[in-house]
Amino acid sequence: MSQSTPLRFHFDILVARLHPGVTVTPMTNDAYSRRDVLKGIAAASLMPNAARGQGSTSDICFLSAVEMARLIRAKKLSAREALAAHFKQIERVNPQVNAIVTLVPEMAQQAAAKADEMQAHGETLGPLHGLPVAHKDLLETRGIRTTFGSPLFRDYIPTEDNIVVARMSRAGAITVGKTNAPEFGAGSQTFNTVFGATHNPYDLTKTCGGSSGGAAVALACGMVPVASGSDTGGSLRNPAAFCNIVGFRPSAGRVPNPKAGFAWSTLSTTGCLGRSVSDLAFALSTIAGPDPRAPLSIDQQGDLLARPLGRSFKGVRVAWFKDLGGIPFDPRVRAVVDSHRATFESLGCIVEQAEPDFAAAEICFPVLRAWGSAASNGTQLIQHPDAFKDTLKGEIEAGLRLSGADVARAEVAHGQIWRAFQAFLEKYEYFILPTTQVPPFDVTVPYPTEIAGVQLDNYIAWMKSCWYISAPANPAASVPGGFTPEGLPVGVQIVGRDKQDFSVLQMAYAFEQATGFGRKRPAIA
Repeated sequence: MSQSTPLRFHFDILVARLHPGVTVTPMTNDAYSRRDVLKGIAAASLMPNAARGQGSTSDICFLSAVEMARLIRAKKLSAREALAAHFKQIERVNPQVNAIVTLVPEMAQQAAAKADEMQAHGETLGPLHGLPVAHKDLLETRGIRTTFGSPLFRDYIPTEDNIVVARMSRAGAITVGKTNAPEFGAGSQTFNTVFGATHNPYDLTKTCGGSSGGAAVALACGMVPVASGSDTGGSLRNPAAFCNIVGFRPSAGRVPNPKAGFAWSTLSTTGCLGRSVSDLAFALSTIAGPDPRAPLSIDQQGDLLARPLGRSFKGVRVAWFKDLGGIPFDPRVRAVVDSHRATFESLGCIVEQAEPDFAAAEICFPVLRAWGSAASNGTQLIQHPDAFKDTLKGEIEAGLRLSGADVARAEVAHGQIWRAFQAFLEKYEYFILPTTQVPPFDVTVPYPTEIAGVQLDNYIAWMKSCWYISAPANPAASVPGGFTPEGLPVGVQIVGRDKQDFSVLQMAYAFEQATGFGRKRPAIA
C-alpha cells in the first residue's frame, strides 16, 4: 500500500483472517457490552491511583488490539472512551517507567472525537479505527515534538509524518504521543540526556532494552495497544525480549522507507511491536506494502500478513543454534531458550542443532553501521562535538575514518553472509536462537562489558545474537520464552527464509500458543 493509495481494508475480513473464530456479532452476544465498558471507566475514575491497576480500566487497556478494534467497530466502545481509559493508565503507570515522553492529549481527543463522528455518519473506517498508538521518538510526527533522543533536537517539530505514522493514521489509529529511545537510536539501552532512562516494568531497577524501549514498555504496561518501532541491530527484538512482548524485524522493504539516506541498505527497517503475535500482524498489515519511492520496497500488499496464522508444522525442519561461533551467553538465558527445543518438537518440527558461519557478519555489520552513523550524524558531530554520548561519538568517528577499501570489504562480506544464510535455510525453514545474550541488566549501566566472564570490547558486542541476524536481513521475531529465576523476561528468536515474513509470524504464533508466557503482565500494570 503506498502513501497515495486510499485504504481498501475491510476490518471484518482482517479479523476473520487473524482470528478465524472471531466474528462481528450483535451487541447482545459480545463479551463486553457498552454498559460494561462505561461502568469500568467510571469505576476506575473513582479509584485511588494505587488501586486502579486492578480495575476495569486496566482490563480495557489489556484487551488485544484486534478485540479492542472490534469493540469500537461494534459500537461497544467509542474511540473517546478507549482513549480516556488509556490516558488513565498512562497517568498511573508512566511516571514509574518513563516510557512515553511526549503526550498530546488535546490532539488525541480531537482525533478521537472525529473518529466517533465518522462512525456515526457511516463513513468508511480503517482497521485501526479508534485505537490509541504511540510512536517511537525516532519517527517524525507532524506537529508533534520529535527529539531523536538528542538535545540537538529537543524542540524539533516536524512538518511531515514518517510513512509508518502516516499509514497508521490513515488506518484509523489515534496518536497519543512519543515513546523514549536512545540518542539517535544508538544502542539497546533506552536512555538519553533529554528524558532520562526508561525502566523495565518487570523490575524497575533494570533496563527495558532498546532502542524501541519506550514502545515495548508502553505495550507491556497497557498504555497503548499499538506501538511503532525500528530495528538496525535488534531494536524491535531486544526490548521485546526484555519486556515480555512480541517484536518483529520485517524483511527490508516490507515497510518501505522512501526517505532513507542509504536507500539500498538492508541494515535498518521500521515496523511495530505487539503484546501478541496476532496483534503485531494486525498492526503490521496496515503499514506494510509497496512504495514506488523506495527501491527495496517489496511489491506485496500489507493485508497478506492478515491471513490466518495457524498452520501445521509437522515435519518442518528447524535449526537449533549452537554457540554462534563462540560468543558468550548468560547461562540463565541459555537455560530458558534450550528448554524450548521440546516445545518445537511438540509442534511436529524436526529439530537439529546446526548454524551457519557468522564470520562475515563480524566483518560487515560494525563497518556498515559506523558508515551509516557517520553519514547521518557526522556533520552534527563536527559542529556540536559535546552533544553526543561517548559511544555514539566513537562510532561516528570510526565511520568518518573509513576508506573506500574498508567499505568495499564490508560490502563484499555483506553479500557473503546473505548468500551463506540463504543457502543454510534451504535445508531448514527456521533458525532458532536466543534474542539476547543477557537478561535485563541494571538500568544505570550503559551496556554490558562482560558476559559469562568474557570481556566485551564495544557497546554493541553484547547484541550479536540480534545483529548477526540483521546482517543477512532475514525476517525475525522475538517471542516471550519465559523468565529467569529472578523473574526477568527472556525472548526466543525465530528467523525465517528470505522475505518469508508471514511464515515467521506463523511459527511465532504457534510457539506463543504452545507456551503462553506473554500473558504474564508486569505487577505494576
